[in-house]
Amino acid sequence: MEGPLQTSIHLCHENGQWMSQLPENLWDIPLYNLSLPGSHDTMTYCLDKNSAVSDNESKLVNFLNKCMPCIVQPIIMKWSTTQELSVTEQLEAGVRYLDFRIAHKASDPSMNLYFVHMLYTTVTVQDILCEVLKWLETHPQEVVILACRNFDGLTKKLHCHLIGCIKEIFQCKLCPRNVVPTLRTMWQCGYQVIVSYEEEILVKEHCELWPAIPYWWGNKTTTRALIQYLERMKQLGRPERFFVAGINLTENLAYILAHPFGSLKKMTLQNLPYLKIWVKQQYPGPKKECINIIAGDFIGNDDFVKDVIELNTKMNPPLHCHSKGAGGNTVSF
Repeated sequence: MEGPLQTSIHLCHENGQWMSQLPENLWDIPLYNLSLPGSHDTMTYCLDKNSAVSDNESKLVNFLNKCMPCIVQPIIMKWSTTQELSVTEQLEAGVRYLDFRIAHKASDPSMNLYFVHMLYTTVTVQDILCEVLKWLETHPQEVVILACRNFDGLTKKLHCHLIGCIKEIFQCKLCPRNVVPTLRTMWQCGYQVIVSYEEEILVKEHCELWPAIPYWWGNKTTTRALIQYLERMKQLGRPERFFVAGINLTENLAYILAHPFGSLKKMTLQNLPYLKIWVKQQYPGPKKECINIIAGDFIGNDDFVKDVIELNTKMNPPLHCHSKGAGGNTVSF
């Protein structure tokens, strides 16, 4: 898969500044009415293969991992890794929603926080926030949404530490939640970061934090079932502000046992062509069946990011001549 992946990454680099290149008639539309590419479980590209299994996992998984680490650890790695590009590469590829699952290791006496998806990452949260800042400083017209979630093992003290780090690192780049986040407003005010935080009480205490962003997670092993779920959610109507439609498939024990030589990557890549068709049929906007953020696994493959970005051409009146499902492929940002 190396050849196709490398080609895809090369194409994705064209999207590093796609927000700054949107037509002016989209500058006054709230970001929650535009189409934004996202990565599901953003930080799994750097899971620590020697890490303990998260305390949030079942006792059975922890027990098996302790008894047979040589067998269990590789299996966990195969089915926990959802991304291969680093956070900087994802941003350069055009991703503007980062899914941060944050945790504190139970046995760690320090204040260090990590990312987690069954296993903990090799990098700390603070280091990655600084990496995001460094990228933003060279891309002053791009806006990134950081969805801080999970919070395994975080005490109130650790929450205060995390929020303090977010404020200290991003400072005036943080967009307060009382702002209607259009590109024009963000650019004029110098805002580049929207932080959603999955702790309602703390959100109320800090104007720089936005409420948790709803994530439509189908928890399905097949493309057909996942698309049916997403279409049902669309029929119920989109949330008023930001929300995510996750096109990520999810394994279960039965699926893993039926595919002993499989992996989440194989599962994803086999189904990407079918998911791509669904993505290209979507429309951004405020209406009931419109989408906002679309997040996927292994975002460097199959032009996923490019397809999500190009959905915004459907909101551009002079270009609105494409039939439904055409996807606006004749326009490139």
